[in-house]
Amino acid sequence: MDARSENTTIPLAVDLDGTLIATDLLWEGLFLLLRKNPLYLLMLPVWAFGGPARLKQEIASRVNLDPALLPYRTNLVNRLKHERAKGRRIILATGTPRKFADAIAAHLDIFDDVMATEGLNNLTSERKRAALCDAFGDGGFDYVGNSRHDLKVFDAARASIVVAPDCAATRWQVAHDAELLETPKPTFKTVFKMLRVHQWLKNALIAVPMLLSHEYANLSMVVACIVAFVSFSAAASSIYIINDFFDLGLDRKHATKRNRPFASGLLSMKFGMVSACLLLAISLMTALLLPPLFLVTLVTYLVATTAYSLAVKRMLLLDVLMLAGLYTMRIFAGTAATGVDISFWLLAFSTFFFLSLALVKRYVELRTTSLDPKQRIAGRGYRPEDEEIVAQAGMASAFSSALVLALYIDSDAVREQYVHPFMIWPLAPLVLYIAMRIWILARRDEMHDDPVVFITRDWRSQIVVLFGALLLVAAVFVP
Repeated sequence: MDARSENTTIPLAVDLDGTLIATDLLWEGLFLLLRKNPLYLLMLPVWAFGGPARLKQEIASRVNLDPALLPYRTNLVNRLKHERAKGRRIILATGTPRKFADAIAAHLDIFDDVMATEGLNNLTSERKRAALCDAFGDGGFDYVGNSRHDLKVFDAARASIVVAPDCAATRWQVAHDAELLETPKPTFKTVFKMLRVHQWLKNALIAVPMLLSHEYANLSMVVACIVAFVSFSAAASSIYIINDFFDLGLDRKHATKRNRPFASGLLSMKFGMVSACLLLAISLMTALLLPPLFLVTLVTYLVATTAYSLAVKRMLLLDVLMLAGLYTMRIFAGTAATGVDISFWLLAFSTFFFLSLALVKRYVELRTTSLDPKQRIAGRGYRPEDEEIVAQAGMASAFSSALVLALYIDSDAVREQYVHPFMIWPLAPLVLYIAMRIWILARRDEMHDDPVVFITRDWRSQIVVLFGALLLVAAVFVP
């Protein structure tokens, strides 16, 4: 019997999590469950005490996964199709609960049999090895896997193929000179995308109270703002990671968000959880270096953003109001960190201006969604027929922010703080220019889905912001 005929008679068993798909269905199922009802978090320790198989089964029995949306390793799927076309038996052998495994097998339609976790039998490591050896004999199958849980199966297989290996599987692959199937590898850019580093610019709002009080040369305040910026940025990144976990299904349906690190499978959810916990620890530890009121503000921000991720983002109008509030909370954080008093004018301007930007986000989503006018867009409380009223409310908020700014400029507070109050009058039309331009570009379908990101990348907006900052400085320091 030649090698080719032998290959067609030897079945090929394939692992699922991390191998056939670039994700872990236990983690995905867990966040689907918590999104369904966060109170299930209280039951997880009870289920986990019953062993990994029970934990998997309890989660799987309460949620449904869409197999069409999972990040499959295309090169492996194509290879399996090629092997099956030659007459080879393909077996899905996974520690995933049978409910999920059967759904994926039915979707791909390339497997002759499915071995999966059932009851309290967690089909991983030695249990998977025993099941495959009972079915095909020791050395009577080939195996495709990726992790330390597969090492026992690798040893029992005739030949093994290693896909996206962890450290233990990498060592085994090198020691046994096994075949390595190449997969895309994450880079520093991938990690930066996970952290949403470009979103950290929003936390510059922390310095606004200090700047408006003209305490530029106060070193202690500058240091406090830097520490607060680091704390808020770490907290925001940790929340972005968790939010990505809750939105995996929605992101995979989106034209651009499907390329996010976790939706695409470039980064594992386990890595994301470790990163989120580390970032949260950094955030809280740096917050302890500042006055207690800052820590209270930070914890309030964390609670609010978590509530937004779990529920509020799907609530009509409450979502945009909370987004505007989260921006304004950064200004509160700057006040708490530096001890500078916050003004009513600043809070009013911030609320209206950032409400306008939040409404732009929803408007862009409505513009890019092709649904029945009566059907809600995925994960939101809006329908396409709301597009006009969202735009009207957003423009009204933009003009309201400019009006608040104009009234502030004409107030006694400005006359007391600025040597030349008339020099900051152009700020009102500058704010209107930025806001109106954003809305016009949104109407033309030329707007990024996050207007703050757009402002940071748009050279015209950058020039306007710089000019406004120079006016503020000149109004104080020009003789």
